[in-house]
Amino acid sequence: MDPPQQYPRSNPNREGKRGQNASAPPRKAQKDAYARLLSQHTSSKYSLYLYEKELSSPREGSGPSGPVRGQSDRMNIPQQRRDQVLDFSDSSDFSPSSLKSKGEESSLSLYMEKLSTRGGQDDRERKQGVSDRQRQGQRRDTATSQDGDIDSGEELSSLKPNESKKQQQQQQQKKNNKDLSGDFVSKEIAAEGPQSPRRAAANEQEKMKRSKKKGPAKNNEEEKGRDGKKSLVDAQSPQPKTSYGKDKILQQPQGSSANSPADRNKNRGGRGGKKPVFESYMSSEEVSHCLKRGELIQGPLRINPKKYHEAFIPSPDGLRDIFLDGIIARNRALNGDVVVVQILPQDQWKVVKSDTDCEGASESETQREKMTKTPQKKQEPCPRPGVAVEDQCSDQDEIISKANNIADNAGKGEQLDDPSTSRSNGEILQCTAKVVYIVERKHSRAATGFLKYLPDKPFAMFSPVDHRVPRINIPLADCPVDFTSRSGDYTSTLFICRITDWAADSNFAEGRLAKTLGQAGEIEPETEGILIEYGIDFSEFSDEVLDCLPKNLPWTIPPEEMSRRRDLRRECIFTIDPATARDLDDALSCKQLPDGNFEMGVHIADVSYFVEEGNALDAIASERATSVYLVQKVVPMLPRLLCEELCSLNPLTDRLTFSVIWKITPEGKILSEWFGRSVIRSCVKLSYDHAQSMIDAPEKMFSAEELPPVDPEHPIDEIHQAVLNLHSIAKHLRAQRFTGGALRLDQLKLSFTLDKESMMPQGCYVYQYKDSNKLVEEFMLLANIATAHHIYKAFPEQALLRRHPPPLAKMVENLQEMCDQLGLDIDFSCAGALHKSLHATLGDDEYSTARKEVLTNMCSRPMQMAVYFCTGELKEEKAFKHYALNVPLYTHFTSPIRRYADVIVHRLLASSLKCGRHLGLTSNEVHKQASHCNDKKTASKRVHELSSDLFFGVFVKECGPLDSEAMVMRVLDQSFDVLVLRYGVQKRIYCKAVAGLESFHHRKVGKKVELTLVWSAEQPQDGRVEQIISIFTLVEVQLKADNAPMKYSAILKRPENAS
Repeated sequence: MDPPQQYPRSNPNREGKRGQNASAPPRKAQKDAYARLLSQHTSSKYSLYLYEKELSSPREGSGPSGPVRGQSDRMNIPQQRRDQVLDFSDSSDFSPSSLKSKGEESSLSLYMEKLSTRGGQDDRERKQGVSDRQRQGQRRDTATSQDGDIDSGEELSSLKPNESKKQQQQQQQKKNNKDLSGDFVSKEIAAEGPQSPRRAAANEQEKMKRSKKKGPAKNNEEEKGRDGKKSLVDAQSPQPKTSYGKDKILQQPQGSSANSPADRNKNRGGRGGKKPVFESYMSSEEVSHCLKRGELIQGPLRINPKKYHEAFIPSPDGLRDIFLDGIIARNRALNGDVVVVQILPQDQWKVVKSDTDCEGASESETQREKMTKTPQKKQEPCPRPGVAVEDQCSDQDEIISKANNIADNAGKGEQLDDPSTSRSNGEILQCTAKVVYIVERKHSRAATGFLKYLPDKPFAMFSPVDHRVPRINIPLADCPVDFTSRSGDYTSTLFICRITDWAADSNFAEGRLAKTLGQAGEIEPETEGILIEYGIDFSEFSDEVLDCLPKNLPWTIPPEEMSRRRDLRRECIFTIDPATARDLDDALSCKQLPDGNFEMGVHIADVSYFVEEGNALDAIASERATSVYLVQKVVPMLPRLLCEELCSLNPLTDRLTFSVIWKITPEGKILSEWFGRSVIRSCVKLSYDHAQSMIDAPEKMFSAEELPPVDPEHPIDEIHQAVLNLHSIAKHLRAQRFTGGALRLDQLKLSFTLDKESMMPQGCYVYQYKDSNKLVEEFMLLANIATAHHIYKAFPEQALLRRHPPPLAKMVENLQEMCDQLGLDIDFSCAGALHKSLHATLGDDEYSTARKEVLTNMCSRPMQMAVYFCTGELKEEKAFKHYALNVPLYTHFTSPIRRYADVIVHRLLASSLKCGRHLGLTSNEVHKQASHCNDKKTASKRVHELSSDLFFGVFVKECGPLDSEAMVMRVLDQSFDVLVLRYGVQKRIYCKAVAGLESFHHRKVGKKVELTLVWSAEQPQDGRVEQIISIFTLVEVQLKADNAPMKYSAILKRPENAS
């Protein structure tokens, strides 16, 4: 094996040269020097790279924006032509700008074009090696390739020369540097990576000369580990585990077997061992120090699902996202991972046309998946360079960096107020970065996909369905027994694979097959794949967990427990839930008092009585953190004996509860409040439809046949009147909330009717949010707000609350400008003002509701997600606020059967009332559990969306094509998004895929975007038809199943008349 590759990060010769070249020549000279440097690299080296790539099969079915094609495609089609042929996705699709004109192409883009067209040169030139900038896979160009990572230059790191030629490379590099300006040399040094500890002391003096450097780098010991160890993270420092049994800091995985592809490559003769594709990670100590100094930035990684070579992390200043270009820059991090990045020199930043092009990609087409940053102890805007910011962290795995020196570290001499700056021509520079450390592997490292047989290889190629996950080499021993002889039989078989390792010297990860799921396109295999991919534990509960449940069944409340509780069994208490619900968390009561006021109660299942803190049942509940709701089933957080029986507030059964009881006026003014443990006996299980029928017919006398079984102690009229009283009070409470500045963003929700035996979709409809839903919502909100104030007062350092940060300011500013240009009077000054604006009349025709839905979706994009947090970890009380509800304190108390956060809140509440043990968690442990609950809630939400998409895809296949009107809700330069009005789904229509379209033109004035579609004439004598596409445009679409399993497209229908 070759000795480890050593990167000349602190070359003394370069240090000397930097001092000699203090004055920077003009930029043109820099570009010429850079071009001379690039001209030394030959296509023969690129051919060597393609030879290595040929050893592994390219991913199939990746589409126009997929990975690299074969060698012949690369060598014979120039870059510009390939983009024209293969570019199917929008260049402005979430973040990047459109393809650059030839005059705007960067040096590296031009160089890549030369590589793919010119013939090979002799070996003498090849010995000259590659520049450090290319070795690290960094780019100077700002446009992103549309047809694979190799075109964007990230995988050039695999072109590294053999270690035996290192000396020649260094000699040549010295020679090259003599041709370069001093300014360019300093940029090259900055691009080489972080500074070594030996250079740290000289930083301040160097910054006075020029600010071209980045954060600290790896030391020599870390460099040596690059080829010797195939770890996902540097294993130098101890890495503690969380209480959930997962590594908080990414652990070094087990080494692969001797038969693994990576090991065979290392032992391959001739050319020597493979050189690193990825940089080794910085040590945790260096990362911690650099974060404190503001030289690195931490955040969650979001990878664009439509263009997987693009990734983003939030900027600390809350403005434009930081861009990571390609898999090399991501450095083996996967979507959702919490990473630490280093800002690249400013000459490598990305040029975008507008702020909207800087937005990160969304996980789904229905809503942008906002990954909210870890709660900080103090919210501050990103300070200007040179302003000291004291460290905000005490725990390594929760470090929140403040980029107080981004401009200095980004490689520009002048100080910048904003790390992403506007240029004189209106273009914007967006920060680019590379991953230097993975703090937490949030991604499950599991993927669904397909196997491909590779002849004469001891491994198979696994191609994930999600292209954000790398292709994976699988040992043939893991494959089905007859896979090698009958590989064609498995073409449409869906497998689950888990990544076990991703070596620094390989473009491909290594993994093991976890399970054969079944045929792609079938609901159950696809559903199981979704659950595994998102880390949802749907296994049966272990015997150890089940041993924690009551043994004597049927269970009854012990007399001693009954004596400690308020007995409410004779009160008129009932549940209102979806008709199919089996886990009934909450019940309501409303009794009129002699003075005309009401005694109104919210009664919540006392799950904490059965889930004892610290036992096996508690451990599995805290790990699962939430129940997961699919279209056809529920993956419960707790064993079914609890969630459907002992805890569920089933009718005509004594149940343990936690109650909040208010004395309240008919107008909704609260006069008194009581918290305590209680016992109830629900008199009836009402569905939302039952309650709605009572609200709609206040004078009607309902018969027993019209309702579910009712406790004979409580006449139906009594229940009916209680529902009417609750509805009346709820209307007052709701009006008070919105008058007080609350905001609600309702979006269409698709529901299904299923066959009871096959569970296949028989129909679908847009769920109607009725007054009965609003009734329950108001009292749940009231109980949650009251509980939040109670537990925070009792435990100011341990309370588990829920906050909702305000929307992202820059996105709000852009949206405000666009609305102004559209003639929409939308007030974004606060949540209440926005709510009033959205509910103002958008016309009085039949499409006013659709326009409101589109506008609501637009206003949802800048919104951040609400998150759980521990009050002891967030010192500023003003940061506790819930933006949408416009309340200072909020928590979750009302659903402990399906949310573990509520269980903790119940324990806090019981302790504060002296009717339960003191919570055994420290403030930091509550904080970690809150973070875990956030992750699981996000995963649960995404799984629910995918389940709905899956069933709708089946419905379209079985019942389609489906015609519907649609309204345009977003316009990009080559595509547009529509809201399909009949079904409430959102789809993207790509102009290049529209049949019968002769051409299309994109026009943008300010923030307002229009597409002009030119339809070809149907008959020779007919003229062409032009169709203007802008926000709120009505179009006709047809939903039609694709060839791929479970996929469908929205096909734009030809307009009847010209626009």
